[in-house]
Amino acid sequence: MSEIKWNEFLIPYSQAVDELKIKFRNLRKEFLEKNEHSPIEFVTGRVKTVDSIKEKMRRRFISKELLEQDMQDIAGIRIQCQFVEDIYDVAKLLHIREDMRVVEERDYIANSKPSGYRSYHVVIEYPIQTANGQINILAEIQIRTLAMNFWSTIEHSLNYKYKGDFPDEINERLKRAAEASFMLDEEMSKIREEIQDAQQYFTDRKRDLNSPTEQDKK
Repeated sequence: MSEIKWNEFLIPYSQAVDELKIKFRNLRKEFLEKNEHSPIEFVTGRVKTVDSIKEKMRRRFISKELLEQDMQDIAGIRIQCQFVEDIYDVAKLLHIREDMRVVEERDYIANSKPSGYRSYHVVIEYPIQTANGQINILAEIQIRTLAMNFWSTIEHSLNYKYKGDFPDEINERLKRAAEASFMLDEEMSKIREEIQDAQQYFTDRKRDLNSPTEQDKK
């Protein structure tokens, strides 16, 4: 394989991220339009930078020839949920979709990493239509609660500073924070029905206030 033309190489990955963000946001909208609880709260996405790809290639000993199949997270989507149960509901939704194929799953919620990291990772094969026809690329979807995402964002920031070699005190505090975060998720799950009822009441009330009255229609 000749030298990679990075701008050209990343075009289908950027297209995949854009398309998937739209699809998952529309899925959330569909639930809400039907007046149902949406397991999807927020959707974000990104394409790895060239520097990040090169660094991971060196660290994981990934060759240029195997880059497209061995690096599964060049295109990344993050789905945030309100409740832990929602995470598994989203994973089920991915399995029944016909516009993508699940090829791998990693449950870091039931089996958290030693650092305390929790998330549910799904690698999908996603078809992209290009000027030269269809190609299938790999994309990674990370599904987590809002609390898990907060912890992960902080840990990721610290990782840049310490390059993964955290001082013992910070390492222990991060682990305790991860457990506290998961306890929060567990407590929220226990009162899930009450929370959803309250949110539904708020939505209905807001809709009533915004809907035109008979006087307005005249």
